[in-house]
Amino acid sequence: MKIKKQHRKKKYLHKLNRKRMHIRQKRTGTVTCKALKEAWNNKKSTFKNLQDMGLANDPNKVIKIPSYKEEKLKIAKQIVNPDDTDTKEPRVTKKKSRKKVVAKKLEEEAKAPRERRFKLPKGQVEFITYLLDKYGHDYKAMVRDKKNYYQETWKQLRAKIKTFMGIPQQYGEYLKERGLLDKEENEEELRQQAKALIMDDSD
Repeated sequence: MKIKKQHRKKKYLHKLNRKRMHIRQKRTGTVTCKALKEAWNNKKSTFKNLQDMGLANDPNKVIKIPSYKEEKLKIAKQIVNPDDTDTKEPRVTKKKSRKKVVAKKLEEEAKAPRERRFKLPKGQVEFITYLLDKYGHDYKAMVRDKKNYYQETWKQLRAKIKTFMGIPQQYGEYLKERGLLDKEENEEELRQQAKALIMDDSD
């Protein structure tokens, strides 16, 4: 007696475009790196392309983690049989990469200085500007302010103000609003500011 198989009724879905779906699944994504895009050969596989460029497809295979057990076994074998050829490491023939320029370009891009995009949140900027307007660079007076809800120490407030002053976009806007950008500062004022910023940790 034959077992009857239950077949689910196949439905044709008109809303799905199978060709488009297949292309989307096959697509690996767009390469944003310009150097890789220029050197990439579509006829070759990803492994071959990266090998030609002097790049690694799998870093675990290129940089192997040394095994403590294997190293100890090698040393033990060399002590027992110093003339044994099996203990000697086999020579690995490395394939020369044709497109070394790509690896060099990527190294240069990685070393190049990047634009600082870090910004403080709006609420924090408002709090810092309020403190600077009221107390200047007197950090110990800032601690006693009623708006210091989190009871931050003068060192923590100083660090926040230093970071704020290190962001040119936000600090520049603050100086423009207060009209301090075009104003010629006296040497005494600059010295006072410098002293306030470089306060001794012993205080």
